[in-house]
Amino acid sequence: MLHELTSDQDMLRDTTARFLSDRVPLSKMRKDRDHPAGFDPAYWTSGAELGWTMLLVSEEDGGGSVSGNGAADLALIAYEFGKHAAPGPLVDCNVVASALSGQTGDLQSAVLQGLLSGADIATSCLGAAPWMQSGSESISIRRDGDDLVIDGTVLPVESAAQASYLLVTGMSEGGMTQVLVPANAEGVTIKPLKAIDVTRRFGKVSFAGVRAPASALVGAFGGADAEVARQIQVAAVILSAESVGAMDAAFDMTVDWAFNRYTFGRALASYQALKHRFADMKSWLEASHAISDAAAEAVGKGDGSAAELASAAKSYIGVQGVELAQDCVQMHGGIGVTYEHDLHFFLRRVTLDALLYGTPADHKRLIAAMQINQEMAA
Repeated sequence: MLHELTSDQDMLRDTTARFLSDRVPLSKMRKDRDHPAGFDPAYWTSGAELGWTMLLVSEEDGGGSVSGNGAADLALIAYEFGKHAAPGPLVDCNVVASALSGQTGDLQSAVLQGLLSGADIATSCLGAAPWMQSGSESISIRRDGDDLVIDGTVLPVESAAQASYLLVTGMSEGGMTQVLVPANAEGVTIKPLKAIDVTRRFGKVSFAGVRAPASALVGAFGGADAEVARQIQVAAVILSAESVGAMDAAFDMTVDWAFNRYTFGRALASYQALKHRFADMKSWLEASHAISDAAAEAVGKGDGSAAELASAAKSYIGVQGVELAQDCVQMHGGIGVTYEHDLHFFLRRVTLDALLYGTPADHKRLIAAMQINQEMAA
């Protein structure tokens, strides 16, 4: 990240970087490609102890940030996750934790404490976002007496098979509704999916008449639209920062390669055509740093520009991050497309991050809708 850090933020980032380098080096990730969860439970618990899941949670609920801006602090951790291609449901656990912060129910409090300690994983089943082309309105939630009934299917859901609870978002009469559902509840089916990122695990989650008590509601029935929009902003900040970290790692790796690889007695970096490509990549990288930082600051402060900046970061980085990683692969030549080379970890990470919680095209449509609404209100 490029903005000036406080001493506490610097320590948080450096501690996370050292922890990831020690616990999940790329050599281990390559060996663990067939691990059911992608990581050991003790790894995630230790990460939670470092503060990975507490930064968007109020102090009253046992959380707290290191700088007063939880989203900006979390972006530092996400950046290191991308730079190390680290495993673990950082996005979804923080989305759920932020949704549960301030909730008063016994179930909500218990799930939140499990997230803060790292003992439990909870993931988000986002099945309702009208501006998203894929996954929108794929889950319905209706009242039946004192119960809520959930039907539908949503994918991809990160760490679905490892989660203890699912934060289910669906369409109801009047708007969106969110409900906490045990992952082993009757009527819930989880099917593993094959993901492009070998360090992360996803599933397809289906709900067939799943019943939950009204006490499992997160927010008001049919009134969760604003909360869901906020959660998507949080996810966009984390994914954007993570992608920037992966972009940095891929770019640095490629610069080193170009200076140390010789053809016809000259370093690759000395060729003018490659210098032009490096200049393009560097401009994309600097711009990605800037928009990612701006989005994190705005979302953390709750500024009026938060929604637009979060979507701008998600859409810009989602395109340019993939372009940069693809260029890095091409500049490596044949070795760049082998599984044995580390570069593919970062290409896979930015490619997947671009698709989660709305594609670049989805977020561009959302920005356009915001601008239209602003013009109509003026």
